[in-house]
Parts: sequence; C-alpha cells; structure tokens
Amino acid sequence: MTSAATTHLLYLHGFRSSPQSMKALKVAERMQAQHPGVVWWCPQLPPSPREAMAMVLDGVRDWPRQGMAVAGSSLGGFYARWLALQTGCRATVLLNPAPFPARDLAKYIGEQTAWHDPQERFFFEPAFVGELQAQQDDIARLAALHPATPQRQLAVLAKGDEVLDWREMQAFCAGGSVRLLEGSDHALSDFDDHIDAVFGFLGL
Repeated sequence: MTSAATTHLLYLHGFRSSPQSMKALKVAERMQAQHPGVVWWCPQLPPSPREAMAMVLDGVRDWPRQGMAVAGSSLGGFYARWLALQTGCRATVLLNPAPFPARDLAKYIGEQTAWHDPQERFFFEPAFVGELQAQQDDIARLAALHPATPQRQLAVLAKGDEVLDWREMQAFCAGGSVRLLEGSDHALSDFDDHIDAVFGFLGL
C-alpha cells in the first residue's frame, strides 16, 4: 500500500477499448460514489500512441505528482507504465499490461472496430507500431534509472490471460507488487474480487 492518499486518478483503457470498458466503469462508479473529491479522468484515447500520450501529458500537466496515480489495462497498462516514468507520479496500477505492444499490435494494421461500439471504426497505421517501439525504448531506458518499487506500483496479472503471456507481463512489472491470479482472463472478468486491493493500494 502506498503511503499517502491519491488526489488525482487517471485511468487508461486498452486497444480498441474505451471509457465504457467494464473495469473503467467499475472504477468510475466507485470514484463517484465514494471519492467525489478526488479528480478522476478516463479519456478516450486516439489510435496514435504518440498522440494519445501527448494528449494525456497535456491533461495532467497541472496535477500534483505527489497525489497523482495512474491505472491502465492491457495497452493502457503499457501507457500507464510509460506515463509513470515520464511524470514520477506516486502510484501506478497495471491490469494485465501489454509488455510488447509494438510486436503484438503489428498484426492489427488496418481498419479496426471498437469493442463497445462496432459501428465505430478507426485505422491502425503502420507508423503507430514505430511510435509504440519508441515508447518501449523509453520504458527500458527510464526503468533502468527509476526502477519500480512495491510501494509505487501494483500489478494484477492473470495466468489465464488468453491474449498476453503472464510471464512476459510479470517481467514487465518487475520491482513492483504483483497480484498473480491462477486463472481469470484478459478482461479480468473477476475484477470485483480485486478492486478493493486496487483502491487500498491507492490509499482510497
């Protein structure tokens, strides 16, 4: 558990996902019901990784780093790790984070549909893979200088993840606290069983 309470919480959704994802909605509902005084932001991220992180960095520019926490799922977990290293925020929660998105998303180049609105389409451009690789390089460089600690980073990882290899995820989250689930799935369908631990870690 972190040493102080979170005053500003950012949630980053995954690839083809949105603020309408199950986990994002559950966190939003709890924030509004139990922590109305905490600043809460869950933006719709553009397809370009570079544009997505530029938008988020601009949005949190004035947030106090000592009270700022970021959580993310899948690709959003990768982004959360990158953002935490860029900002030095006090706490990070990674939910089945994508450790090698440049490799894994290369096969999705082309037109894609959004999970929560199949009518919504976007184009995943070849250049986006290069943007992800640049962010992976940033993480490798900065993580060597500022390694994760159990007090500042919590990961919830499912061995039953059907999309990502839990061993790669565990290596990606090295240094922080890890809640390793024997089963579950990529979406963390049993998120209700873990949301208390997440909020406890955030001091909420």
